[in-house]
Amino acid sequence: MTTLVPTDAPAPLTPSLLYLDGVTVSFDGFRALNELSLQIAPGEMRAIIGPNGAGKTTMMDVITGKTRPDTGEVLFDRGVDLTRLDEAAIANLGIGRKFQKPTVFESHTVEDNILLALKGDRRARAVLMARTSAEEARRLDEILEIAGLTAQRERLAGLLSHGQKQWLEIGMLLAQDPKLLLVDEPVAGMTDAETEATAALLKRISAADHSVVVVEHDMAFVRALGVKVTCLHEGSVLAEGAIDTVSENPRVIEVYLGR
Repeated sequence: MTTLVPTDAPAPLTPSLLYLDGVTVSFDGFRALNELSLQIAPGEMRAIIGPNGAGKTTMMDVITGKTRPDTGEVLFDRGVDLTRLDEAAIANLGIGRKFQKPTVFESHTVEDNILLALKGDRRARAVLMARTSAEEARRLDEILEIAGLTAQRERLAGLLSHGQKQWLEIGMLLAQDPKLLLVDEPVAGMTDAETEATAALLKRISAADHSVVVVEHDMAFVRALGVKVTCLHEGSVLAEGAIDTVSENPRVIEVYLGR
């Protein structure tokens, strides 16, 4: 159910898909976010890096409605004020979030996992017993191709490798047709080959006009993405730009990368 907070003025329009301005969040006197400002364009993929405690997770919690900011604006899709909505309403707007640990239905096939996630009547019985429509079949094939799981479609999800489970969960989020996908450390625990495949997967998603925000510590993976990088520190943007520019920033080296 949507939770609304009365306001006297409408949220301003913004050409950015996601717009954060002056966002502050405090927990027992500790500022997890400190006047954070960030903009993500439609169709953009952005990598977010930074040391532990930099505010990366809190930022995603604010975007998805899990945490309310003390101050600041959080706008989505040309002016929708996310601070006025609950988590379910924000998800329905088209914001999907993938946590570090994959969560899939291990006793069902890869194909059934995607079908369960497709928009529509998502009750398990209704999905698994109903005949798949031509449009659902087309969308299913498309998602399996993007996720690199076409050859695994009849395999039980519980038998997949760690990397494949990550890709399946990303595919399940894609089935909900998000405008913005938040991905938290997607290559943690992956092999080198899986890491390379994950970079290619996220590039395919971005090329399909989905905006993607990737939080990651693996700098080789971030470099492979070839996208704009934002480094957070103490709840604010410390540096922003191309990976070479950010990684050579003296302050980034000092607080995050080391010498």
